[in-house]
Amino acid sequence: MREFRLDELEAERAANDGAYLQFLRERNMSAGLYALDAGDHDPQKPHAQDEIYFVVSGRASITVGLETTQVARGSVVYVPAGVAHRFHHVVEDLRVLVVFSPPES
Repeated sequence: MREFRLDELEAERAANDGAYLQFLRERNMSAGLYALDAGDHDPQKPHAQDEIYFVVSGRASITVGLETTQVARGSVVYVPAGVAHRFHHVVEDLRVLVVFSPPES
């Protein structure tokens, strides 16, 4: 078993000056913490993996393909592999748990 604490992951991510911290990588999946502060631009490109976003905190909009929705704490969004997507209109600092399957390369 491996156990992670969100506050420790956030501190590690911030210490490394990056928006994304991968904290788990296994044969069939990987997981990370993604952060965008209010007003930030999301530079993501489509991924070769399916992914699930779980919004831990914050508020923003997300566009996946041609669909747009607002997300906030507790929102879960599935993004199929290869589909363009990005967060935008980040109105509160956004912290998102990201799960990729298969693992992000």
